Amino acid sequence: MSFKLQPIRGTRDILRERLYFFNKVVNYAKNIANLYCYEEIITPIFEDSSVFHRTLGETSDVVSKETYTFVDRDKTSITLRPEFTAAIVRAMISNGLTQSLPLKFFTYGPVFRHERPQHCRYRQFNQINFEFLGPDDPKSDIEIICLALYLLRELNLEHLVKLEINTVGDSESRKNYSQALTSYLQKHKSSLSEDSLRRLEHNPLRILDSKDQNDKCILESAPSILNYLTPDAGQYYREVTSLLEFLNIKYHPNTKLVRGLDYYTHTVFEFTTELLGSQGTVLAGGRYNGLVKLMGGPSINAIGFAAGIERLVELHKKENGEISRQKNFHLIPIGEEAEKQALKIVEKLRGGGFNIYLDYNSSIKKRMQQANKLNASAVILFGDTEIQQSQYKVKDMKTGEGVLVDSDNLIDFLAKI
Repeated sequence: MSFKLQPIRGTRDILRERLYFFNKVVNYAKNIANLYCYEEIITPIFEDSSVFHRTLGETSDVVSKETYTFVDRDKTSITLRPEFTAAIVRAMISNGLTQSLPLKFFTYGPVFRHERPQHCRYRQFNQINFEFLGPDDPKSDIEIICLALYLLRELNLEHLVKLEINTVGDSESRKNYSQALTSYLQKHKSSLSEDSLRRLEHNPLRILDSKDQNDKCILESAPSILNYLTPDAGQYYREVTSLLEFLNIKYHPNTKLVRGLDYYTHTVFEFTTELLGSQGTVLAGGRYNGLVKLMGGPSINAIGFAAGIERLVELHKKENGEISRQKNFHLIPIGEEAEKQALKIVEKLRGGGFNIYLDYNSSIKKRMQQANKLNASAVILFGDTEIQQSQYKVKDMKTGEGVLVDSDNLIDFLAKI
């Protein structure tokens, strides 16, 4: 039996520099979750298919084309999670938390969608997710947007993105707008793409999300949802944008923005960039006031967002070049006694907070090559003579300079490199 040694199409391994920054993004998100009092939650990677199929919309691209769904040995239909929100709502209901509002949840991990792989689009990818359940107030929408901005700012990406915002209104607004949009699109039915023709029958608002260039041309003259909002929905949207202006947060109204899932209500938003080609959405979210009730819970309002970790990593690399790793040091003992003493020395240095690679390779040349390969900040060499004199030779790998350092001063010396 032969083994296929390449990862499955649409997946990839995360290691070395990429893994370092992946973890850095996650750690920033965890710190921000603490600052905003969000508690971490971990949900299963797969759920009963109804959790996603009923909530995301049977006619949505995610459900109709992209979910990994299969029947397990118990004859149960299982779906690998394509997003976090529905899974978190399911967890809230099944764990009896609906009476403990408000709730703030944070999570991260892999999600799965059977999409066409391309730059910054994978079939297994990773997301950071924040959900705020309970309040129905424009100020909670603003908190979520501010939290997203905080994350982008901490990663030094705020100046690379723009905030696009829209409202999809309440149910009455969407009904009124759907009728107006359908009436307009019927006049152009012969020119619509195949996907848009299918959506026209089941969910015409989704046509606004079409990537087909001909569809986009047709939509340029389409009616705006802002003209079909109920008084309450219109007031809600005006309060959100007014608060953004009060906080001096720049935003770009985009009346074509509807997001790809059916559960959204009122505010929807995206942070987009031009630096990632067609995969320009870095972070996106919105309000979903009816989702909890749809899943069998009480009527609970909520808002949240998700950010693609791989896209955050790629955007950072484009702007800042390769990431800088933590300093690490290469310890090279020379001789049998030095190798024995190295076991003590390495633990002392690690106890001082230093990343140490202890190398027992056969030749000094190979060990120096390994130090270069691992981007060591400095190499610490010592043999029997240095042990007797309580000294170490420290070579700075950037400058190439080497100095003798007394053992009592080694930790302080390394801290300054």
